[in-house]
Amino acid sequence: MKRKLLFVLLVFISLSTVKCFSQGQSAINYVDFTAGAAKYQGSFAFSFVHRWKFGAQQKLGIGLGARFTSYVAANQYYVTAPAQLTSASTSPLIIFKDNIAANIDTFLIKSPQVNSINLCFNIDYAIGKKITAGFNIDLIGFSFGGSESGNYINGAEGKMVSGTPTSFNILLISDNDQGSLNSEFFLRYLLNEKWGVKFGAQFLFTEYTTQIKVQQFPEENNRFRNKSLLACIGVSYKLN
Repeated sequence: MKRKLLFVLLVFISLSTVKCFSQGQSAINYVDFTAGAAKYQGSFAFSFVHRWKFGAQQKLGIGLGARFTSYVAANQYYVTAPAQLTSASTSPLIIFKDNIAANIDTFLIKSPQVNSINLCFNIDYAIGKKITAGFNIDLIGFSFGGSESGNYINGAEGKMVSGTPTSFNILLISDNDQGSLNSEFFLRYLLNEKWGVKFGAQFLFTEYTTQIKVQQFPEENNRFRNKSLLACIGVSYKLN
């Protein structure tokens, strides 16, 4: 219940921000189609972004939008996800802490497939008339997908268990994050007033929750995360 209330609250804040920014600011809407690939991994993403332009020359762009991401792979290792286990901390400084190897177990999934729909944030800067550099990241949303069987591994021991994509996604800090979240660093080249192509790197978190809390040490856990770095290419279309 608390997660649902948090989701509704952040959606309301995002929509309120859109309304405030829209007053007196030049804005455009655009859609992106992006494909990512790495060894035994692939992704497809479709996003809509409402982008405001700032500055005297309006080179800076800040936007909010929504993104659908679909991830498919083969033989991927998902490791213990909760921050209190991976680093024994949930503080904002967790990004500077090392993982505790003894606390991390593995969930090997033969054919993971995760779909997510998230609100996203975008920032970019025009470094030329036709070239823009940017970054975007998912903020909050939900994931879905079928149940997958995998091998839970604890040291030399293992057993087969089933898991499904963690349903609730939220960006916090490092391993405090939950669920499946997509982010990109990209360069966009404008072909004309409407179309552009982009190239970059995609950093994608996907997460599974096992049906039972298979991990027992140092405490019970059923969330396991995979962090993927993919090369990506895409097209953009300006709607207005």
